[in-house]
Amino acid sequence: MTDAADTHPPLTLLIAAPRGFCAGVDRAIIIVERAIETYGAPVYVRHEIVHNKYVVDSLKAKGAIFVEELDEVPDGVPVVFSAHGVPKAVPAKAEERGLSYLDATCPLVSKVHRQAERQVETGRHILFIGHKGHPEVIGTFGQVPDGTMSLIETVDDAERFVPVDPENLAFLTQTTLSVDDTAAIVATLERRFPTIIAPKGEDICYATSNRQTAVKAIAHRCEVLYVIGAPNSSNSLRLVEVAEREGTPARLIQRADEIDFDWLEGKRVVGLTAGASAPEILVREVVERIATRYVVTEEQVETARESISFKLPRGLETA
Repeated sequence: MTDAADTHPPLTLLIAAPRGFCAGVDRAIIIVERAIETYGAPVYVRHEIVHNKYVVDSLKAKGAIFVEELDEVPDGVPVVFSAHGVPKAVPAKAEERGLSYLDATCPLVSKVHRQAERQVETGRHILFIGHKGHPEVIGTFGQVPDGTMSLIETVDDAERFVPVDPENLAFLTQTTLSVDDTAAIVATLERRFPTIIAPKGEDICYATSNRQTAVKAIAHRCEVLYVIGAPNSSNSLRLVEVAEREGTPARLIQRADEIDFDWLEGKRVVGLTAGASAPEILVREVVERIATRYVVTEEQVETARESISFKLPRGLETA
């Protein structure tokens, strides 16, 4: 009998750390699970609680029903708002209908919301750096009156923007952007508008920054890199871009069955990470699938330790 080690080529897997779930995602998932325990199924969730099919399907199996709009939620049942945040009009409409709701907005996104309100109250126009159509952007724009915020997606946008009052500007950013891209946009805005007010503290969240730093730490050592995450997950897409900017081909996959073994042909060192909405079980699934064709040596490369956790909404802490 031939041992697998005799027939399978060796492969080193460099696994980035930190990776996977962040504190905001953890909190959002627990809120849905506790809501189901507290109120009983079904519990409605407006928009995907986080951008990950495995997570969403797991919560569906426990009794969560996902809808895009509040109109789809029947009277008399609780509704949870996603981690990405919602415009103010959504909870207002829920209250108008007498719906019980739980807000799973990540506290770091809520922090950006409050900053937006404060800047508008002082009469400043906000330049919001983010991706058009992303739920977090829609939610943040929905915190302030129409016309008080403009979207800046690129350095070109920052160069072309013509403000009504150049002396009365502030900028804020989506929490899941590329650290390097955002720095270039901010530098452009600060050069063009020297009096522009920056956010208090960094808007790009610690988890997004940490995962990008971890990818940079392994990218130069591996021949190709896999990012586990959803195609609509902003922070996961940024990890692919970070690797490619470092000169390492990278691909986004949702599950192990999307691994292209032809792409791995002849490779000796492969990188692996997971976006902030992807659970560790999917990382293990990918490692095990690769191990069916290779003799795998795992090496975890840690660039930071994360110990942040967020409180649950009142009433769910002890559920």
